[in-house]
Amino acid sequence: MRYISSSYTRYLLAIAIVFLLATCKDDEVEPSNTTATTEENEYVNNWILENMKFWYLWNDKIPANPDQTKAPADFFESLLYTSEDRFSWIQENYQELLNSLQGVSKEGGYEYRLYRESSSNSNVIAQIVYIKPSSPAEQAGLKRGDVITHINDQQMTLSNYQTLIGSIGANHTLRYRPLLIEEEKFDTEKTASITTVEYQEDPNYMHTVIESGDHKIGYFVYNFFAVGPTSTSTTYDDEMESVFADFKSQGITDLVLDLRYNSGGSETSANNLASLIGTGVTSSNVFLKREYNEDVENEIINDASMGEAYLTSNFKTKASNVGSQLQNSRLYVLASSRTASASELVINALKPYMDVFIVGDTTYGKNVGSISLYKENDSKNTWGMQPIVVKVYNSLNQSDYSKGFVPNILNVDNSLYIYPLGDTRENLLSLALQQITGQATGGRLANREKKQFIGSSLDEKARGFTLNVDQVDIKKVIVH
Repeated sequence: MRYISSSYTRYLLAIAIVFLLATCKDDEVEPSNTTATTEENEYVNNWILENMKFWYLWNDKIPANPDQTKAPADFFESLLYTSEDRFSWIQENYQELLNSLQGVSKEGGYEYRLYRESSSNSNVIAQIVYIKPSSPAEQAGLKRGDVITHINDQQMTLSNYQTLIGSIGANHTLRYRPLLIEEEKFDTEKTASITTVEYQEDPNYMHTVIESGDHKIGYFVYNFFAVGPTSTSTTYDDEMESVFADFKSQGITDLVLDLRYNSGGSETSANNLASLIGTGVTSSNVFLKREYNEDVENEIINDASMGEAYLTSNFKTKASNVGSQLQNSRLYVLASSRTASASELVINALKPYMDVFIVGDTTYGKNVGSISLYKENDSKNTWGMQPIVVKVYNSLNQSDYSKGFVPNILNVDNSLYIYPLGDTRENLLSLALQQITGQATGGRLANREKKQFIGSSLDEKARGFTLNVDQVDIKKVIVH
């Protein structure tokens, strides 16, 4: 077996190896390391290079003599195989990254989509798409549909919106126009003061059963994949099990899974969700296959405790699985251009076992993953990096969604008149319900006030566009 130096023992995760389908580099938080000395940079860069040479999916493409005097972020960028890799990234504070993966961040408690206000001006607006329970935003009276125009008394424009959006991690003020959906208009402008907090978000946002004729339709809004509020907790997955136990006991005949705001997370939770939905899936059925570079894959295959079987993960056998109850063995997924990574993994993994019917926009397109690497208890190196290390496949060896999954019903969902989530008039839900029941339920405002989409708050999250593949035992192979 190939021996990995003892330095890897200090470098890799102390609790678990975390694999990520991480966000584009354009969306990451820029580290501030302008005061670091050349010696300090070289210390960090030696660690970066050693790990990249082993883990990176394209490790044979790393430059032979990279300049190790560069700042760590620039050095990391210089190693990337950019013709294939637009996803690997690095962050100066690894603890903030780990917190974010579990849904913890300092924030006001609202998510939004950014639009250009009009083609005739350069103004940018942010429409709130959901408010987090018991958050400062909820306490301030904000709600889904409200349109933000100013942050800290500055009008958002094409030239300043990124700077203004970057400031809302601290206390801030908003000027906004409340959506009066029943009155079919926006109210006069109001002001809200938001005091940010360290907020722990629960991904199980809402669930309900909608009855229509002989249909009982389970509707589940799931906003990111996380096992629990900490890496050792299963609270969120346990809650998910309870949701599906409720769906099963109520005898649902159809299921609508709302992943439009879900840009990824834990593979363990993705497996949990898919195992609760898939028709006829048990622990005997393949959920996921992994492909690494030759060095990593050889380590796994040649290890007696792991072997080739370790490259495959199976579904779990779940008592609360609802797959056998679903008409035509069909799952309806509500998606957006920010539905990514772990969400796409669920779609891809279920396709061999059932019909997955997608309503909304083409998904993001992320079929590769990266490993989270950092050094603990090293005051000279607080960096964490996510180099791409793995490509994922389903049981039919399919991994052909690098450009996203194209929906069965295309609707980019960019009207400013949006109903509450779970309201049968809500745009994407109403389209799914019409497919299920044959009856139109949509609100008549869905085609009004369509705007040019610019971006989403999901783009700014460290957990965004991630797939944290369950790889705890890989330490037995890599770390000696």
